[in-house]
Amino acid sequence: MERTPVSRLPDVQASAPAIQVSLSRAGVTNVEKVIRIGPAGAEQLYYAKLDCFVDLGPEQKGAHMSRFEEVVNDVIGEVVLGERGFKAEQLAQHVAEQVRERQGARRAETTIAARYPEYKPAPVSGIATQEIYTLYGSAVASEHGTRRLVGVAAQGMTACPCAQGLVAGRSRERLLADGFGDDEIERIFEAVPVATHNQRGLGTLHLGLPEGCDSDVDAAELLAIVEDSMSSEIYELMKRSDEAAVVEKAHRRPRFVEDCVREAIRGAVERFESLGDDAFVSSRQENLETIHQHNVVAERFGLLGELRNELSSGEHVAHHTSMREWLDLAL
Repeated sequence: MERTPVSRLPDVQASAPAIQVSLSRAGVTNVEKVIRIGPAGAEQLYYAKLDCFVDLGPEQKGAHMSRFEEVVNDVIGEVVLGERGFKAEQLAQHVAEQVRERQGARRAETTIAARYPEYKPAPVSGIATQEIYTLYGSAVASEHGTRRLVGVAAQGMTACPCAQGLVAGRSRERLLADGFGDDEIERIFEAVPVATHNQRGLGTLHLGLPEGCDSDVDAAELLAIVEDSMSSEIYELMKRSDEAAVVEKAHRRPRFVEDCVREAIRGAVERFESLGDDAFVSSRQENLETIHQHNVVAERFGLLGELRNELSSGEHVAHHTSMREWLDLAL
């Protein structure tokens, strides 16, 4: 029996669906790849997961799923085997633009989450320790241009200000009862950090670049902002002197989960003052509680202009532009 050539088979995906309703997104998730990121000559290999989507009109039954994998393979091959170095958001942009072209879509979106190591010295001993971070790169491509997001996620340590205040109050009462004067108590508290309970914090910071923006954002700068927003950095490998320094630093900088987000927002606004008001910033902090069974979370997101105005005036901005809203402005 003669077989019909593949080229003559009907394109089922391009046919009309039974229910003609457009879809916001259709695509593939958790595409695992090893990618190379960084400037030419200083690239690193990363283990990454990619998500790729396109919008789908009411007249098309389905997206061509195999084309997502084809594009990803082509672009990854170009980056890993070629001489050109990309950053995560540039790689996401490259994939999104090619996906949109090959799928014939109005809009395409790509997100990359890559795990990578950084080596940094412990605070006192200077011993080298390997820390694992997550790098994010996202892009939305449309006929009007491409919007890019670069982000990082890092862990740190926070010390609770509320519990520290309670412990300080009880300690003050005992010291007064023991004959110490107010001036002496203040000197003691200045010299000896007061105990409190701690949390391991998970901080995330994203910076969005609108269409046509050629600014170059170094993820290491975002990482420094995130780690500094918490009470202290943490290290996988430490000597006893390092442990003492980390604990003491954290207890001298007690911060709520809300404080961490505000510190990260302030740091981003100050560091990226050259970006326009239409750039986007998002900060999220989750603290893993130690004396409760629940965790605590805080977020702030918005246009850089919104955040600048609020920081300078102290006046509440009623609407905070979300990441989804900002990305959808690419349409």
